[in-house]
Amino acid sequence: MSTGLRRGQVAEAAGVNIQTLRYYERRGLLAEPERSNGGHRLYGEAAVTALRVIKAAQRLGFTLEEVAELLEAGRHRHGRPVPGLQDRTAAKLAEVDAKIADLTTIRTALAAAVEAGCDDLTVCASSTCCPIPFTDLAEESRHAGPCC
Repeated sequence: MSTGLRRGQVAEAAGVNIQTLRYYERRGLLAEPERSNGGHRLYGEAAVTALRVIKAAQRLGFTLEEVAELLEAGRHRHGRPVPGLQDRTAAKLAEVDAKIADLTTIRTALAAAVEAGCDDLTVCASSTCCPIPFTDLAEESRHAGPCC
């Protein structure tokens, strides 16, 4: 291969830095590039596309491990649908929905605390009119197990 993109060009085209590109190479997320006669790595446009896919999947909440699994499955599909992609996407959607529900609960409690003018958590927690559900939150935390 005499033509191709060098690391900096690929990183810039994909909107990542060179360290990210190197990290993804080490993780096996990107195929090993060909080398020029001078030993420089030369990437094709597929590397730019792969980097964009990886970053988009991360923004959608997939971990790098999950992205690696999806990419690996895609490499071996040979034009056939990838089994499990729908299931993995549905599971990620359920995770996102659960996070949204949790954040909505937190937002509601915080907005109520602001509206009530709570300035001291200790005083507020001992008050019967406190809008923050300290007892409920403590129960959730206790059932979730230790944080350390």
